[in-house]
Amino acid sequence: MAKPGDLPVQQAAALILACTLALLMLQLHPCRAQQPPSPGYYPSAKLRSLAFSEGYQTLWGSQHQTLSPDGKSLTLWMDRSSGSGFKSSRAYRNGYFGASVRVQPGYTAGVNTAFYLSNTEEYPGHHDEIDMELLGTVPGEPYTLQTNVYVRGSGDGTIVGREMRFHLWFDPTADFHHYAIIWNPDQILFLVDDVPIRRYERKTEATFPDREMWAYGSIWDASDWATDGGRYRADYRYQPFVSRFTDLKIGGCATDASGGCQPVAASPSGSALSQQQVAAMRWAQQNSMVYYYCQDSSRDRTLYPEC
Repeated sequence: MAKPGDLPVQQAAALILACTLALLMLQLHPCRAQQPPSPGYYPSAKLRSLAFSEGYQTLWGSQHQTLSPDGKSLTLWMDRSSGSGFKSSRAYRNGYFGASVRVQPGYTAGVNTAFYLSNTEEYPGHHDEIDMELLGTVPGEPYTLQTNVYVRGSGDGTIVGREMRFHLWFDPTADFHHYAIIWNPDQILFLVDDVPIRRYERKTEATFPDREMWAYGSIWDASDWATDGGRYRADYRYQPFVSRFTDLKIGGCATDASGGCQPVAASPSGSALSQQQVAAMRWAQQNSMVYYYCQDSSRDRTLYPEC
């Protein structure tokens, strides 16, 4: 390669400028300059994609949903009048729950696109929840993927969240990516494109959700907290806000399944993660994690014995 001194002044200046900009982009988005190592185990490949009607039903905002002709892709949108959501037809006591999601670029502050497990309708004010939420943003800033675990929210409405947040190694507006939760009796595993990004273990009954739950997907206005703690809110000059879901997958034990039903394996060995999975998860947390509740000194540590 020719050295700058061997080139005409204008060409040398252009080369230096290009190199400087490339280095700057790497500094601004270091995690996007790489890809995670292979986890070596791909649970999403073990389950077939469902038609929407096979596993889900509209929960609210039916006028803000469009189903594809083959019934396997669902578009949800939110405007000033309403958001939209769907819910699994059956309740589960464990399982694999996944969906490929693509969110909208541009100004999306305050918009929450969620795929999650919950029993809030069955246990109002005292429910369990396992969340994967893509939190909207302002132009020039990345989406945030928030993972969360709620356990038996108290009757006075207080909910103790256990958030871990990520700025992903890809642009979630550019293409579909698969977001999944494996919820088993001993652990919860959060996965993105089969890469484990977080493992939440069962330490005590008080810190682990063990009651039946349903799977949900939704888009809704979370302006009060979703983007920079509520600093940026949904701006309906940019409506509608659109999120697309496809490749819906469910596997595991419904509440009415026989006692012999086996949970979906979280790893090749069944439970403990493989060395490849652990390495991929370590990479994701080192390169993409931006918040972890156990490292937040402002929180009351007595509420989080697992930390």
